[in-house]
Amino acid sequence: MPLLLTEEQSMLRDSARGLISDHAPVAHLRALRDSRDGTGFSRELWATFAEMGFAGLLVPEEHGGSGLGAVEAGVVMEEIGRTLMPSPFLSSSVLAASALTHGGATAQKAEHLPKIADGSRLAALALDEGAKHRPLHTAMQAARSGNGFKLNGAKALVVDGHVADLLIVAARTGGSAGERDGLTLFLVDPKAKGIAIERTVMVDAHNAARITFDNVECDADHVLGEIDRGYDLLDGVLDLGRATVASETVGLSEEVFGRTVAYLKERKQFGKAIGEFQALQHRAAHLYIEIEITRAAVLKALQALDTDPANAAALVAVAKARSGATATRAVQEGVQMHGGMGMTDQFDIGFFMKRARVCEELFGDANYHADRLAQMRGY
Repeated sequence: MPLLLTEEQSMLRDSARGLISDHAPVAHLRALRDSRDGTGFSRELWATFAEMGFAGLLVPEEHGGSGLGAVEAGVVMEEIGRTLMPSPFLSSSVLAASALTHGGATAQKAEHLPKIADGSRLAALALDEGAKHRPLHTAMQAARSGNGFKLNGAKALVVDGHVADLLIVAARTGGSAGERDGLTLFLVDPKAKGIAIERTVMVDAHNAARITFDNVECDADHVLGEIDRGYDLLDGVLDLGRATVASETVGLSEEVFGRTVAYLKERKQFGKAIGEFQALQHRAAHLYIEIEITRAAVLKALQALDTDPANAAALVAVAKARSGATATRAVQEGVQMHGGMGMTDQFDIGFFMKRARVCEELFGDANYHADRLAQMRGY
């Protein structure tokens, strides 16, 4: 398959770029940060986003969505990365929509997917429990109680968990931390008795939450997928999340590169533009090549998720690891080539550096995916 967008995908990209660049430039994020906005994103803009069909991109048509795939979700995430737009698109429209579409019962899909598609219901995935992404190390317990379960434990870095209307929670109904079997996913109302949510503002001015569960009752009807087999569903959802975050970092990297090249043409030293110095030209050329190779790797992974999801894991691991390394290089070069001003808050380049760091950690950093790929290859 050619590593190019189709005409329809290119039109989607142009539509998303027009909306996001006009209504959510980096200044939008700066204003939310400076005002200490309690939501962390614009609900009005999210409503517009949903009206244009972006919130329901992955939701099947019979539930009010567009029924599109991973490539299209990646296209939108890349445009989000260009301006660092804060929105619940990743948590609700990508992760939650995918989990419900592939693992939900008929009643669960009918209840939640139409509202996710129209933007009126926000959902979040509550998975990680420590400082690093280690899904198999989930230790949170779901003990049987009557005809349901009681959840006890805590989750960290729940993206958009502070505004979620629905939580998808991973907990252990069997086995122990480190084992694949025994994980189960639950649909949980964040307003249920025993749940405490603490909003956490991340270094990049985006929002997440710490959530504790104290004997939270959950009916058997709220199990998403199969009991003890939740990791089979979770693995595919996470790979989609990893590939789309990789797309976001490609957009972030390209925007940083464009801003840096423009600055090299404007900034003068010793009577000439600093972009005329060969050393800086070589560094810029190297970065451009790295971004283009990473773009190809990410698109390949997204295409594989659409056409051969059972065999896409290795490609996703490569894309996520490479995108994080490329974004790190892009923001470091951007700050350095901007000189001392690159370290000041008045320059937007610092926002990109902080977001790149968070994206690197989301769903596994380069080391995590290098190890994952090695295990797939039998090392």
